[in-house]
Amino acid sequence: MGGGLPVSSVYAARPWLGRLSEAQRAPVDPPPSVLHAFRAAAARAGSRTALAYFDGRLSYGETDALSDSVAGHLAARGTAPGDRVAIMLQNTPHFVIALLGAWKAGAVVVPLNPMYKSGEVAHVLADSGAAALICSDRAWETYLRDCAAGSPLRAVLTACELDLQTRGDTRVLGFAREAPAADADDLLAVARSGLPAPSLPEPAAGDTALISYTSGTSGTPKGAMNPHGALAYNAERQRTGHPVPDGACYYALAPLFHITGMVCQLAACFANAGTLALTYRFEAGVVLDAFAEHRPAYTVGPSTAFMALAAHPAVTPDHFASFQVISSGGAPLPPALVDGFRERFGPYIRNGYGLTECTAPCASVPPEHEAPVDPASGTLSVGVPGPDTIVRIVDERGDEVPLGEQGEIAVRGPQVVPGYWGMPEASAEAFPGGELRTGDIGFMDADGWLYVVDRKKDMINASGFKVWPREVEDVLYTHPAVREAAVVGVPDAYRGETVRAYVSLRPGAEVAPGELSAYCEQRLAAYKYPRDVSVLPELPKTTSGKILRRELRSQA
Repeated sequence: MGGGLPVSSVYAARPWLGRLSEAQRAPVDPPPSVLHAFRAAAARAGSRTALAYFDGRLSYGETDALSDSVAGHLAARGTAPGDRVAIMLQNTPHFVIALLGAWKAGAVVVPLNPMYKSGEVAHVLADSGAAALICSDRAWETYLRDCAAGSPLRAVLTACELDLQTRGDTRVLGFAREAPAADADDLLAVARSGLPAPSLPEPAAGDTALISYTSGTSGTPKGAMNPHGALAYNAERQRTGHPVPDGACYYALAPLFHITGMVCQLAACFANAGTLALTYRFEAGVVLDAFAEHRPAYTVGPSTAFMALAAHPAVTPDHFASFQVISSGGAPLPPALVDGFRERFGPYIRNGYGLTECTAPCASVPPEHEAPVDPASGTLSVGVPGPDTIVRIVDERGDEVPLGEQGEIAVRGPQVVPGYWGMPEASAEAFPGGELRTGDIGFMDADGWLYVVDRKKDMINASGFKVWPREVEDVLYTHPAVREAAVVGVPDAYRGETVRAYVSLRPGAEVAPGELSAYCEQRLAAYKYPRDVSVLPELPKTTSGKILRRELRSQA
């Protein structure tokens, strides 16, 4: 694993190996792509349910045939190997059928967030040069048709999420069916037309599977080029590192268009020939009903989702009784949430860490362990790297800092992408020597546990003192009234910057902003506690659950 690492590197010695079990340290032999894994599952378990959507069910064999036909249609409409196919759908079977169909046509998939506005969609379509778009019929009629005007799109397929089920919950499926668009093809009609998939070579591990646009929490989204092999590798590590029975149910809590949902749910599920349970998008009551119906063994989601589930008035321990592994990623996980969740419901939420640029996880909490909490900062560890991954902590010059000292987190391994689509300069800056410089500040202890302190760009400079928002947020989360918390720096004539907190409250809770400020003052240094606290009904978030500090800063 040399590749530019110092000979004396304490990180190259991988102190975290002692935290991994023998099974976790063992080499893995993933297939070249997730498509290989899906086809293998269809061959050995064709009648098994692959996709469950409310009361709808599709077997592996049916999903294979439907996606074959989509691939044949795309090819007939001029989609060639290497072309980009944009998919803008929620967590529905339509997304999975479109994804597999695009890969079978040799295309590179560009997952789009359905919450994107016109300008964001137009940017991604233009930047990726997408040849085809697969989206909901409602989105096409309301604004995507205008976004696509003048683009190089050669094919548009639209889907109605009311299809493939009959009992769709009105809490999330409260819309009417659109009339078929004259300028687009119906995805389900195409999928049922019986076209054969084009005869193409199987994807190679080094071929690009996805161009995943970063969430844009700190700027314009960039398209990370996720190779097929990186998806398959992380899915296999997920399957072997967090084992559940063959054929188990995976609940898609994280959105599939996000890299966490794509790898830890969809790809890991197919690697295990499991059933992927889908319920369109997050609504806490609907999710709890799905837990009771499908009895899933695994799910992964942001901490904000678990906060919402825990706050729902109908939640009981039985909703979580079937889970063997619950993971969290995509947003900071407060220790108070982990402890409170286990006390009320039983399961221990396993923290994890990853980025779009490292194809989801690059560190996680092994099943045999619980994440330690740093006694100095109160930060919960995000876990330990895998056996094939090197995580280092470096300073501004890129030199390693000793274990226990803070610096930028850098990642090298088989899951790291080669760069950004069409951005050689940004790629060279972010991936020097093939190592990802994450922009996250953290440290690693002597046992290999990794801690993420905060984003480098979010650091607050108050009278020359560094304040990491995460530390203040973790204190706020220990207050019984606080449901969500976000801390930002705002201009201050005297201190340069000062600390401002935004919170939302648990149902039925009441607390004065001054009380929360005083609560933090008792637990933090004088320069750290927020002088100003604003209580909001909800904090702004991305669809993947990350709280948008940037938006709060702009409000301030």
